[in-house]
Amino acid sequence: MELLVGGSQGCDASILISGRGTEREAFDNRNLAVEAFETVNRAKAVVEANCPGVVSCADILAIAARDFVHL
Repeated sequence: MELLVGGSQGCDASILISGRGTEREAFDNRNLAVEAFETVNRAKAVVEANCPGVVSCADILAIAARDFVHL
């Protein structure tokens, strides 16, 4: 859920961009699990392979959070 809330701020899912000086490296986001990012990246890769350019990273975050809450 934290990844969804953090990723949805600004509605651009820029929290998924990694590297120095990115939102993902911001102090408030440093406690987010690396596994969460890896899971979202894998899901995005699968969707992108089947439907290129259709689903955004923000969409993937929303779906992942929905499924996590459902579990």
